[in-house]
Amino acid sequence: MDTQVLYNIVHQEAFGFNIAMYFYLTGLSAGSFILSTLAYGFGMNQYKAIGRVGVVLATLLLVIAPFFLLIHIGMPHRAWHLFVYLNMSSPITWGSFLLILYPINCIVYGYFMFKEKIKLTRIFGFIGIPLAISVHGYTGFILAFGKARALWNTALMPILFLASAIVSGIALMILVVTVKDRFFSKTKKIDLELIMNLGKLLAWMIVFDLFLVGSDLLVLLISHSDAQAAADLILGGKFSTLFLIIENLLGKIVPFILLVIPRFRRLTTVVIASILVVVGIFIMRYVVVVAGEYIPLL
Repeated sequence: MDTQVLYNIVHQEAFGFNIAMYFYLTGLSAGSFILSTLAYGFGMNQYKAIGRVGVVLATLLLVIAPFFLLIHIGMPHRAWHLFVYLNMSSPITWGSFLLILYPINCIVYGYFMFKEKIKLTRIFGFIGIPLAISVHGYTGFILAFGKARALWNTALMPILFLASAIVSGIALMILVVTVKDRFFSKTKKIDLELIMNLGKLLAWMIVFDLFLVGSDLLVLLISHSDAQAAADLILGGKFSTLFLIIENLLGKIVPFILLVIPRFRRLTTVVIASILVVVGIFIMRYVVVVAGEYIPLL
C-alpha cells in the first residue's frame, strides 16, 4: 500500500504592519524635508512658508518611525548590534547609520533656519537632501534585494518608494499648513495661493507615481510565473480591493481629478484630495509589504 505524506509548512511573516508603518513614516519625513528645501535651498520663495513646517515634520516623523522598527524586531535592547556587527553589503547596515545622521542634520538645518542664518541653512539643506533620499530609498532596496519575492524584486522599487514619499509628503504638508493657518496663526487666514501651488505640484507627482506603478505591473504581467502570480494577487486576488480601489482609484486617480479640473479646484477639494492621498500611500506601503510575502516560497 502506497502512502503519500504531505507537509504544509507555514512560513513566518518576516514583515507586517509595523514595517509598513516604518516605511510610511520615513517616506513622509523624506518628502517633508525635501519640500522644506524648495525655498531655503533652491530659492523658490513661494514655498518659504513651508520651510519651517517641513523641517519640524521631517524631524518628528523620523523620531517616531524607528519605534515601529524596534517593536518589530522583538528584542530592541539588541539594536546596538547593528552598529557593531557590520555587513557592508546589507542596506540595513547603511540604513542604521542613516537613521542617526539624517535626524542630526535635520536638527542642525532647522536650528540655522530658525536663527535665519540663510547661508548655513542652505548648506545643511543640500546635505540633507541626499540623506533624506537615502534614509527612505534604502527601505526600497531592502525589499528589492528579496530575490524570492517577485513583487519586491524589481529595480523600480527604490524609485517607487521615493516617488510615493514625495507624493505623501506634499499631501501631508497641505493638511498641516491648512490646520496651522486656520487655527494657530495670528490672522487665522489660510494662504490659498500656497495651497493651490502645492496642489498642482501634488497632481503632477501623482502622475509620475502612477506611471511607475503601471510600469511595474506591466513587467510583472509579462515576466515569469511567480511574477504573474504576484500581479494576479493585487489585480484580482486577496489584495485587489486595497490596491485597485483604495490605493490607486481613491488614493491617486480621484485626487488627481479633484486637483486638475478647474471647477473642482478649491480649498475644500484640495484638502479632501490630500487626505485621500495620505491614506492611499499608507495602503500602498501595506500592500507592497504584506502582499509581497503572501505567495508561499516553494
